Amino acid sequence: MWFKNLQIYRLPAPWAFTPEQMEDALQSQAFVPANSNELLQQGWDSPRGNGKLVHVVNKQMLMMLGTEKKLLPSSVINQVAKARAAELEEQQGFPPGKKAMKELKERVADELLPRAFSIRSNTWVWVDPVNGWLVVDAASPSKADDVIKLLLKAVDKMPLESLRVQRSPVGVMTAWLESDEAPYNFTIDQDTELRATGESKATVRYVKHSLDPEDIRRHISSGKQCTRLAMTWTSRISFTLTEQLAVKSIKPLDVIKEGETITYSDDERFDNDIMLMTGELAKLLADLVEALGGEAKA
Repeated sequence: MWFKNLQIYRLPAPWAFTPEQMEDALQSQAFVPANSNELLQQGWDSPRGNGKLVHVVNKQMLMMLGTEKKLLPSSVINQVAKARAAELEEQQGFPPGKKAMKELKERVADELLPRAFSIRSNTWVWVDPVNGWLVVDAASPSKADDVIKLLLKAVDKMPLESLRVQRSPVGVMTAWLESDEAPYNFTIDQDTELRATGESKATVRYVKHSLDPEDIRRHISSGKQCTRLAMTWTSRISFTLTEQLAVKSIKPLDVIKEGETITYSDDERFDNDIMLMTGELAKLLADLVEALGGEAKA
């Protein structure tokens, strides 16, 4: 198991909060399946299905936020409400007004909700109390924010902050492309996005395409800046760095897979994956922060 996307937050390093304390704190926000009249339900669930809300491997904590959402498309509500409105018009001789139509749609939604299909999804969270990282495996900052809000409800006075660096990711990535030189331990791959800063927001994307330095410099000289850049760290992990300082499209490379230990059970394999992933990603994040000028201090 590997995280695919990293929305990155900072904790004190080391953070003296034990897995047992985390387990107790999350119990107040534990996942409970949605009842027939609930559209959305969220809560902390067991990563290994054993009832424990915190899975620990080599001091690293792994948690999982469960989400159950009912599918009730507005088009279905509108279709049923329209049919009901036609019946009302026939009975009373005039169509229902705006307020009556709104109330009709609300009644229809309440009636249909118990029969709506449910979709279940999980969002993973990794806490590294040794190096002070908290990472949410989410593609968008807004999804990560939803997770963090529930975590802060559970863990009172959690000293959590977004990762801040000394240099702008956009400025640094643009400089790397302009000089055709990656920072130490990194190489530049073949995917990038350059976007104009003016009102036009003109954008150029390279996908699995050789980045010709002269072409790139022409785009930069015309006012475009790098907002996404695919890179590889120490020939071990490929990823894409974004302007919001998110790490996306993470892929462990063959050099890591070749070094994996042979295991004989699902639990052993899972723990081995987590130990390998957290160890590698902690080092990647440290190198990335250094390449971006170090952490910004409050």
